[in-house]
Amino acid sequence: MMPGHRSKSEKHDGGEKQLRRDPYEVLGVSRNSTDQEIKTAYRKMALKYHPDKNANDPKAADMFKEVTFSYNILSDPDKRRQYDSAGFEAVESDNQELELDLSSLGAVNTMFAALFSKLGVPIKTTVSASVLEEALNGLVTIRPLPLGHYVSKRVEKQCAHFYSVTITEEEARAGFVCRVHSSDKSKFKLLYFDQEDNGGLSLALQEDSAKTGKVTSAGMFFLGFPVYRLDQTMNSIAAAKDPDTSFFRKLDGFQPCELNELKAGTHVFAVYGDNFFKSANYTIEALCAAPFSEEKENLRSIEAQILSKRAEISKFEAEYREVLAQFSEMTSRYAHEIQSIDELLKHRNEIHASYTITPFKRSTSKSRSKSSSKENKEDGQTREKRSTRDRPKKKKWYNIHLRVDKRKAC
Repeated sequence: MMPGHRSKSEKHDGGEKQLRRDPYEVLGVSRNSTDQEIKTAYRKMALKYHPDKNANDPKAADMFKEVTFSYNILSDPDKRRQYDSAGFEAVESDNQELELDLSSLGAVNTMFAALFSKLGVPIKTTVSASVLEEALNGLVTIRPLPLGHYVSKRVEKQCAHFYSVTITEEEARAGFVCRVHSSDKSKFKLLYFDQEDNGGLSLALQEDSAKTGKVTSAGMFFLGFPVYRLDQTMNSIAAAKDPDTSFFRKLDGFQPCELNELKAGTHVFAVYGDNFFKSANYTIEALCAAPFSEEKENLRSIEAQILSKRAEISKFEAEYREVLAQFSEMTSRYAHEIQSIDELLKHRNEIHASYTITPFKRSTSKSRSKSSSKENKEDGQTREKRSTRDRPKKKKWYNIHLRVDKRKAC
């Protein structure tokens, strides 16, 4: 095992410097451990030191944080590679993601977590410690799920429904698929458990639901060849930082699944309600992949194309960044040149205007407006007088010419 690395920000306790322990040492795994071995070790230790089980033990709380911090490094391929090469200095410890157990949060904290999630902040959640403990102790109810059938139910938040699926040797060779979807877009987790010798169940695989069209869905595909999963939270974090980074990091979360095939026998799956406040509606189905031979080949082909595209995008990013830097430089120079030309022409006009001996009084806009209004008024009065003169005089009703007879009356 590699020695402990000194973290970027050293903690001081009573004047003594505390060093972060090696993540491999914390989880009790070797440096060449597989992703599945690291995940299994983390889940066992997280369950052991979870705050729900150790409410009055501050040492257990610190150990839980250390276990979570170590897993966040070793579960991410890039961060694990950075740590292996340069230790904690190469890892952005300030930006480590934490997985929240919603069942251990109070109402206020759950409300804030739901609000941040609505605003687009990626909130990673973990399965409730009480659910994992009950499964480990064999205290859960397991319903049979026949192959080729589906079941629709509602699961309460931070609770789980367990199902057992039995497959034969032939069905195992053909491939097996377990899928869950929710028509009302509920959040849930699809879980797969290993069966322990004592009859208990330990969590082995986990798939978070994701929006796919008008539903949320999650699936596990055991088809006998490498199948990939896409972690959406990695792209959400990149999108919050920079739209360009979001595009170039969109396929970073495209990683191979831990298991590619299942052996003949009985296997246990579960649907975990992951909504913040309400229960989750879901439909779960178990399928043998034998009738879907064309879909298997299409999936293998399309995922190979995605991997090829990821390599292309990685090369394209370097070219794009270079051209973008040149474009930014050119647009900056363009604006500068426009300003420079305008200033030169303005100065030239001022020099032209200085060639004069005639005093020049600038009439203000106020005086111009006054004079124009005065002229308009005078013109109006003149027109009115003219119209009065030219208008024919009308006879009034009492202006009647009466003829007077000058002859004397008889």
